[in-house]
Amino acid sequence: MNEKPRIKRVIQRCGCDAILPFALVYVFYIILHGHLSPGGGFQGGVLMAGIVTLVYLGHGFEATVDALSYHALHRGEGVASVVYVALAMMGVAVGAQFCQNILYTHGNIGDLYSSGTIFWMNVTVGVKVITGIGSISLLMISLLAGKDIDTAE
Repeated sequence: MNEKPRIKRVIQRCGCDAILPFALVYVFYIILHGHLSPGGGFQGGVLMAGIVTLVYLGHGFEATVDALSYHALHRGEGVASVVYVALAMMGVAVGAQFCQNILYTHGNIGDLYSSGTIFWMNVTVGVKVITGIGSISLLMISLLAGKDIDTAE
């Protein structure tokens, strides 16, 4: 009778582990190609909630907190914010407007890097949303598990 829950956990863990690499590749694909097609930094970053959920469902709360450190994600969100503002200020530094694309002459149309500063701003938004949604998801999972996120690390 105790064998069935154990078998279910193994199947669930293997299923989550099989899906996780594809989900990660998809997230980074959406972020990196956001300036060329619909999607982008925000949409790719929001998909991070699914990755946190996959790790939680497959491995439990402790493994999720160990794999995705809340404090590292929180610090990463702050760094991404500063980098975005620095990229946006590049326009002001050269006498243009805030958030103006100043590197648009580099790259060929349709290439991965063809939109100048828009590409870097899109990636920065993706990192910011990944870290923000990841930390919020960890907080929600800690409430679900009934554990404190600071004592789990």
